[in-house]
Amino acid sequence: MTIKPLFDRIVIEKVEEKTSAFGGLVLPDSAKEKPQMAQVIAVGPGGVIDGKEVVMQVKVGDKILYSKYAGSDFKIDGKELTVLRQSDVLAVVED
Repeated sequence: MTIKPLFDRIVIEKVEEKTSAFGGLVLPDSAKEKPQMAQVIAVGPGGVIDGKEVVMQVKVGDKILYSKYAGSDFKIDGKELTVLRQSDVLAVVED
């Protein structure tokens, strides 16, 4: 299935973090915080939104940091994806 976001929205897939804590303890899912780093899967075209021109700053393949409670989560083809606005992106992570 192909996902094509509209306007200033992007589709991201969360980047999994380590599952063990300091000292090798394994943390259950309920004890983990929601990841805030993700890979961009799809990008909307931008355009005029609320009377302002929005130019997309992120592109497919970028690794980003985003606001903690941003976006809506969906499960599509067995993958957990999040759709959020570009304004919820805090930074692009460069390796």
